[in-house]
This record gives sequence, C-alpha cells and structure tokens, in this order.
Amino acid sequence: MSTGTGATGTTVRAVVRERYGDPAALRVADRTLPPPTGDEVHVRVAAAGVAMGDWHLVTGLPSVLRLVTGLRAPREHGVGLDLAGTVAAVGPDVAGLRPGDRVLGCGRAAFAEVAVSRERRLAALPAHVPAEVAAAVPTSGTTALHALRAGRVRAGSRVLVLGAGGGVGTLAVRLAVLAGAEVTAATARTGLAGALLGAGAVAVLGRSAGAAPGAGYDAVLVTGGLTPLRDLRRLLAPRGSLVLVGAEGGGRVLGGGLARQARAAALDPWVRHRLRSVVSRENPADLARLRDLLADGALAPVLDRTFPLAEAGAAIDRVASGAARGKVVLTVS
Repeated sequence: MSTGTGATGTTVRAVVRERYGDPAALRVADRTLPPPTGDEVHVRVAAAGVAMGDWHLVTGLPSVLRLVTGLRAPREHGVGLDLAGTVAAVGPDVAGLRPGDRVLGCGRAAFAEVAVSRERRLAALPAHVPAEVAAAVPTSGTTALHALRAGRVRAGSRVLVLGAGGGVGTLAVRLAVLAGAEVTAATARTGLAGALLGAGAVAVLGRSAGAAPGAGYDAVLVTGGLTPLRDLRRLLAPRGSLVLVGAEGGGRVLGGGLARQARAAALDPWVRHRLRSVVSRENPADLARLRDLLADGALAPVLDRTFPLAEAGAAIDRVASGAARGKVVLTVS
C-alpha cells in the first residue's frame, strides 16, 4: 500500500491512461488526491466492479461518447466507477458518513487504492457483506432496476431476459423474480444454467431459443446482442414492453446499440408495444435498496473472476470478450 499523506494531499496507486486505446495499455501509477472538500468522500477501495462501460470509456468507442468524455483525449485519466471499501476521509459538508465506515457505491477513478466519491453516491455497507460482492452491484444493479421499471415488471408478469449471463442480466433475472415475475433467462454463455435457475428463473434457454417468435412475454429485457427490433417485437404480448439496455458491436461512431435505440424511440409512438431504452442513473434510493437486498441475502450477484489492480486491463478485456459469466471484480486492498 503506497498511500501517504502530505501537505498537498494523499498519494495513492491508481490505474491510469492518457489517451484512448487498448485496455492492455492501462498502467498503475501514483496519483495525488487533494483533501476532500464539500460533500466529497475519500474511500479506501477494497474491491471495484468491472463493467462493459469501462471498456467504452477506455477505448473511446463508440466515438460519439467522446462528446462527453473528451474529444481528443479523456478528461479523466483514472478508470472505474463501482466500488466497495472503507471511508478514509470526508469533506466538511458530509453529515452521514465518518472515517472507518464501510460503504458501497460509485466513485471517480475507482480502480485505485483510494477513490473520490460524494456522499449521495454511497451507502453504508453492513460488515457481513463481502466487498467483492458489494462492488459487483451498484451500476449493474441500478441499471437492472431501471429496466424492470421501464418494462412495467410486476407480480405475475412473464419476463424474458436476453443476455442473462452478463453483469446486468444476471441481476435483472433475480430482481425480476423478487418482484414476483415469471422469468425466462436466455444466454449463449455456458455454465450458468444452475446459477440462473437458483436465482429463480423458470427456464434457461440458449440465445437462439430465446429469440423464437410468438412467446407472448409481457416484458423482454435485452442486455446484449444486436437482434433486430422486428424480431424482438415478435417475442412480445400485444401490449408488451421491449426494454433495450445495451448492445455491443456495430459502427465505431454510434455503435449498434445506440443506433437500435434510436430506431426504437422513433418507432415507439406508432406501435402498440412499448419500446424503451435504459441508461443507468444513480440515485440514493436504488443504491439503498440494493444494499438492503444484499444484506438480507435476497440478492447475490454471480461472480465470474477477480483480478488484482495491476491486471485491470485484462479484467476489462474479459468483460468485453463476452467470456465473463456474471460480474468481474478487481480486488484492491
């Protein structure tokens, strides 16, 4: 652990990059964090969740994202969002957290020994929940919750989760079951049937079987792949909801997922089906709900592999390759 405190702040080891490119080019270097101000919280990271979004931010693809992250080079040189750990220091406006408190949530440049967050982006974490488990949940779990709401999933709904083997998909299956839905999981990733059935799915299908027409689902949640809208709509009941969470592949400018979401938005006013797209938006209530479900054992994310901080590039590549079965996590300290 290289953390040290001086007059100008705290020096920590962190995963950094100066330009967009291959995750293999990520390196671990010293960064200096100034003391926290306002509602800032410094979190000593024990584990950090890895998501497909990290690949997008590291590579700068699709390139439309650079309008937000920096056109020629990334504005933020650190990497990572989801974390679990212990509060190291707090700003003067922080009211509910103190150094030593265990937390989960989202931070800036979370692939580091210490990350910067804000109080509203964190929730207290009970001592019995392992950091690796907690770090797998914040963004993927919030995205899954938003997808269920967009799909109007409730008790008795018939739900199909396409891409159920990834981080969002595995959590969406369990959260839909907890909402009282009858859930069918579809994934091309092998070795997950037991975990998905254990989460409460009534059936686990291969992706091609899941795309069979005429299924009459009340909601279809799509967390991967580039299946055309017309084929996805064939899976729905007459008033069913199609929710597009994400997709990889396609063009370098917009990407296949964003282009399909744009087509869905244009078509939605003219058809009986509800066609919705979901982008995760953090909020304290969702984070607290996920924390509570972890604490009482109702929610248990499927963990694929853990990597050390120095292998962050390999961890991101594993997620991007589609090989990961569930969530990939970095162990930091």
